[in-house]
Amino acid sequence: MPQPFRSWRVLPHSQLSVVDDNLLTVVGDLPMPIGDFPRRMTVARLRDGRLVIFSAISLEEREMVALEKFGPPTFLVVPSDLHRMDAKIWKERYPRVLVLAPEGAYDKVNEVVPVDATAFDFRDQSVQFLTVPGTEGHEAALVVTSAGGTTLVLNELIWNIDDRPGFGGWLMRISGMTGKQPHFPPALVARRAIRDKPALRQQLETWAALYALKRIIVSHGAIIDHDPAGVLRELAKQLED
Repeated sequence: MPQPFRSWRVLPHSQLSVVDDNLLTVVGDLPMPIGDFPRRMTVARLRDGRLVIFSAISLEEREMVALEKFGPPTFLVVPSDLHRMDAKIWKERYPRVLVLAPEGAYDKVNEVVPVDATAFDFRDQSVQFLTVPGTEGHEAALVVTSAGGTTLVLNELIWNIDDRPGFGGWLMRISGMTGKQPHFPPALVARRAIRDKPALRQQLETWAALYALKRIIVSHGAIIDHDPAGVLRELAKQLED
């Protein structure tokens, strides 16, 4: 992974898009030797207007202004030690932001930016921060309740990147980075993110039963909005071996 940025640096990205009444998202491109790799930031707004930034991406100034109009950035969730690249520069831009990271990622994230908490209650039923069971504390997630239903925000646990053309696309496909369906990450990432299969399987099944589950937002790839509960159950079955 690229080294954490030390000054505000903007890589190519889309415009902020509205997912639900209290949810925004934006997708950026991370240049890699085999082709650009998608990464996503998700923004959840609490009922009092404060923003929870999940897996921060530095944006062009026009998009940052639009973000600030949505609400004040107040919480910065670094969901794993692999997603800390923009954390330091976000903290420098918003010094009062509280940095949250899962316990297992604390040491690595804290090397880049001081971590304020590894567990946190927003005291708002619409947004829940949790550390994912089965990851030895290395992965964080959000559960967000909106007018349109419930959204599960994940990091490295599920990838949903379509196959790409060309030689670079072939390399991504055979390495497990892309596929026709939502899938677990390639083996190298999966070994870091999935440490206890039974515990994670149980959690996936619990999420599948969430009331009015509308979508799953993942850090890498398209939003899963077609039968998200079914996707979680199918992935849970894959952990039975």
